[in-house]
Amino acid sequence: MRPISQLMIVCCGVSLFLVSCFKDPSPGYNTCTSPEPASDSTVLLQFAATNGITPHLDSTGLYYQIIDSGTGTYPTLNSKLNVKYIGTLMNGIIIDSTTDYANTGFLLGNLIQGWQFGLPKIKEGGRIKLLIPSVYAYGCTGSSDGIVPRNAPLYYDVTLVEIKF
Repeated sequence: MRPISQLMIVCCGVSLFLVSCFKDPSPGYNTCTSPEPASDSTVLLQFAATNGITPHLDSTGLYYQIIDSGTGTYPTLNSKLNVKYIGTLMNGIIIDSTTDYANTGFLLGNLIQGWQFGLPKIKEGGRIKLLIPSVYAYGCTGSSDGIVPRNAPLYYDVTLVEIKF
């Protein structure tokens, strides 16, 4: 047998072995469906009313209130952002925050969709309050660290300190 033929047989055998080791997951394993954005509207609007937020509805289903529109340029998904923010669940429990904006440097395109939809509405120096439906936050899985439960709508108060393109 030629060396190339032997190599092909070995590769095929290894491939078949590896494929046979992977089994179909049981029904419902690692699959979930996030609710539609509108299904979180009641709780988001109730949070807004309780907390003195005058929300505007975006076409995506995101609610927001611009506190300060900022000056300069708007961020894009490719922008690196330095931000100050606080994020909470609808019951007021803080899930994340920072005032040390110099250490943020987030790429907007890598953040949750709620931020991707909301932050381009303000310019550098601007501030926005985001009421984010769960589907645009951590969806039906929740956050990997377990802090944000599955299907949890979120609130963020974000100041866009600096944009780096």
